[in-house]
Amino acid sequence: MSKNTDSYQAGYEAAKTAVERAGGGTPDFLFAFASVSFNQPELVRGIRDGGGKAALVGCSGAGEITNEGPNQKSVGVMAIRSDGISFYTGLGKDIKSGAREAGQAVAREVKAKADKSLRAFIMLPDVLTGNGADIVRGVLDVMGPHFPVVGGAAGDDFLFEKTYQYRDDEVTSGAVGGVGLAGKFTIGIGVRHGWVPIGLPMKVTKAKGAVLYELDGKPAVSIYEDYFGQRAEELRKEALARLAITYPLGLKIPEYEEEYLIRDPITVGADGSITCAAEIPEGSEVRLMIGSKEKAIEAAQDAARHLMKEFEIDKTEPKFVLMFNCIAREKLFAQNANDEIHAVMQIIGPDVPLLGFYTYGEQAPLGGEVRDPEKCDPRFYNETVVMFAIGE
Repeated sequence: MSKNTDSYQAGYEAAKTAVERAGGGTPDFLFAFASVSFNQPELVRGIRDGGGKAALVGCSGAGEITNEGPNQKSVGVMAIRSDGISFYTGLGKDIKSGAREAGQAVAREVKAKADKSLRAFIMLPDVLTGNGADIVRGVLDVMGPHFPVVGGAAGDDFLFEKTYQYRDDEVTSGAVGGVGLAGKFTIGIGVRHGWVPIGLPMKVTKAKGAVLYELDGKPAVSIYEDYFGQRAEELRKEALARLAITYPLGLKIPEYEEEYLIRDPITVGADGSITCAAEIPEGSEVRLMIGSKEKAIEAAQDAARHLMKEFEIDKTEPKFVLMFNCIAREKLFAQNANDEIHAVMQIIGPDVPLLGFYTYGEQAPLGGEVRDPEKCDPRFYNETVVMFAIGE
């Protein structure tokens, strides 16, 4: 990790340090997550030079995460050396013109390059320009409906203006970067949010994409007005975004008992509609959810324990962990965000290399299921922590 204010030097320092810790020479692969405060092309040029021109996939984030905890205005790089894992990169562009098509494009490129059977896919999409759930669908169109897919949506330091995706020397926006992994290794995935439902369930009677118009035939904002007694005018003045950190919406998953996908409400329209960070289909069941720091830490610990079960079964150990953690969770913890990272590392092991970032959305199979192919069901999440580990 580096906080050097010179963009090239920051990338170079972080990559060089990671490579040295991996034993020197040229690694097989690099992951990189960084603040938008850097000049992005210069940053990536530094990472490439410091990393010996090793294959690279990464993106900008809303905060960077390492074993030591969360950081701001920094760049984090992970160098991987492995005789047993092959990495195949891809890039799907122009999400704005077709989110699903961009997902298909990145998956097709990865699949076409692979000369071995792929076992997992890591995606880093931009969801400011398109529907994140559609990007996931596009990847699954190519990889198969039950293929293990994980990842996090790129961020921009909580500005919500423009995110960046990296693949080797290329720096772009409005795209989805990805890497497929092939070989013989153990995969562990943990995914939890920790929010619990309150109040009565409501039916989505009118919605289009990420815009929720009506619940039970009433303007969508009424779910907050009824509970908090605030008028829509007050909720429009950024109050809804603040409330959503603790009180997001939960989208019921019919085929999974007591399981909800979290949806972040962002803005309120003049008609009382709510624009969310991801789609909410008409006809679905929605509930108001409540979160707390204690429940969020418990959820992160549960995710870490679930991840570790796969290694216990295979009698292997995790060699590295990637964390995709929603920016809403970092805001919930405020000055105590390190507590969540520390709680996770106690379970995984403090010496296991960890790299991650605070996201604008997360991707993973429901429940972190990877062992039973028929139950591996990747989805798009908000306000959730996703961890992905590999071991040999």
